[in-house]
Amino acid sequence: MNKAFVREPEDTGQRNCPKCGSLAVAATPEAVEEHLTSEALGAISRAAWFCPFAKCEVVYFDNFERIATVEQIKYPVWPKDPDAPLCSCFGLKREDIEQDIREGGVSRTRAAVTQAKSPAARCTTLAPDGHSCVAEVQRYYMKLKQGG
Repeated sequence: MNKAFVREPEDTGQRNCPKCGSLAVAATPEAVEEHLTSEALGAISRAAWFCPFAKCEVVYFDNFERIATVEQIKYPVWPKDPDAPLCSCFGLKREDIEQDIREGGVSRTRAAVTQAKSPAARCTTLAPDGHSCVAEVQRYYMKLKQGG
């Protein structure tokens, strides 16, 4: 068939991790710079994607499929490390949410969500993908609340 009649695939703006195939999240350049070691920064574009799949070793990758792994970040990040804070700005950990569930309340979780929505939040830089943790905190809370 003549190539003039072949439709090129449309760029949807979405990317999948080259290692695990999970749908990735566009990371902010500030987050990439904050989390990667200087050596890793030299090998990957600041216009990178974050792989949110916990069991995948890839943290960031760029459009050329150059990757940065968990060994190339400065400190542990959620969900790659389950002991890392879900909220990088204010330090909310999964244990805090689990404690809320055990106590039948939401004080820690609500406080973190309120703080994350405040001007004091620095999600663009501190969150591994550069985005607010609110959705992830709420997702984890609801998962536990529903017995997951």
